[in-house]
Amino acid sequence: MTKLKAGDKAPNFSAKDEQGNTISLSDYKGKKLVVFFYPKANTPTCTTEACNLRDHYKELKEQGYEILGVSADSQKRQSNFKEKYDFPYPLLADEDKEVIKAFDVWGEKKFMGRTFDGIHRVTFVIDENGIIEKVIDKVKAKIHTEQILAE
Repeated sequence: MTKLKAGDKAPNFSAKDEQGNTISLSDYKGKKLVVFFYPKANTPTCTTEACNLRDHYKELKEQGYEILGVSADSQKRQSNFKEKYDFPYPLLADEDKEVIKAFDVWGEKKFMGRTFDGIHRVTFVIDENGIIEKVIDKVKAKIHTEQILAE
């Protein structure tokens, strides 16, 4: 699991979104940012989590937050995921896992008795100065916005 914690400087990153645009942490300077990492587009829990953020997008924006989703899916898969569910925020196609590894959310996982390497479902809330305010490592997909906004 990630070694990053509240008070740490968020890792600088640059990666392509689902449209092929390069997105960097510096694009969000002066803004609050929610970066959520998810294992795979179009899977049940990932879809529930991303849709929860979509459904509460207006509320999050009113609180000053920008949103950015990240997985190792291809640009095409991210684009299809975004289109299918009408997400109002960018999805990074981090196929080379540079952002995933910078945030230290890649590692050993266990599922149905099997052990493998993969993306841990972790969300980072980053302040206007690029400092991590909160790390949510026990994401509850159905109430994820509540977790982000909770003090």
